[in-house]
Amino acid sequence: MTTLALSALFALLLWWASTGIVLYLDQRPRPTHARSMRGASVVGGLALAVLVATRDMATVGGACVAFTCAVLVWGWHEMSFLTGRVTGPRRHACAEGCRGVRHFRHAVEAIVHHELALAATLVLLLALAWNAANWAGAATFALLWTMRLSAKLNLFLGVRNPGTELLPAHLRYLESFFGNRSCNALLPIAVVCIALLVAWLVRSTLAAGSAFEATAYGLVAALAALALLEHLFLVMPWSVARLWGWTGHPAGAESKR
Repeated sequence: MTTLALSALFALLLWWASTGIVLYLDQRPRPTHARSMRGASVVGGLALAVLVATRDMATVGGACVAFTCAVLVWGWHEMSFLTGRVTGPRRHACAEGCRGVRHFRHAVEAIVHHELALAATLVLLLALAWNAANWAGAATFALLWTMRLSAKLNLFLGVRNPGTELLPAHLRYLESFFGNRSCNALLPIAVVCIALLVAWLVRSTLAAGSAFEATAYGLVAALAALALLEHLFLVMPWSVARLWGWTGHPAGAESKR
């Protein structure tokens, strides 16, 4: 139980801090974005190198390092998307009245390069973890990818609180691909599935046969619980931007008024 609690605290702080840093850098003037991306690329590259170096380190430290590096690699992708460097060939809003398959195709065109980059990184990390002792990094990135894909589908179908206030001005055209409804049929299914996943991961943490497994399962369980909360935020009348008011992000500052 102590391992689970410590893993949850570590995952929460890392998620909160890394997201805040990305939001802070993203809301700075556009001329600074190139420098921020160069710095993020260095951090992301080093994180990938460390994941390779620790692939056989089945220890508590190895699990924590792999988890952290996977989150840093994910943060690099988030920076590349939010700065507009890696999005998709479509960089304008969808026409009013566009619906159905055509509307979905336009939505995919707006983010497809980002999605392909994420998928390629996932395949790379899974390949690195194949027959390796330390699978924590690959499991972390796979969970982040799956949960983000679920969130994007729910945003497209429509939710009460899409969090558009976190989108920078140069990506505001993406709002045209967000559905306009209080909820959708997919969200309850996603919430139940994620809740079951969290329960299984918690059970695996408590039944782990080694300190490494307990730590790795605990970290991924905490991240899955955060993903569950993020899905619930989609239908809550409360702006998630409040969590990062300390970054000076305009959305966070606005939500505190």
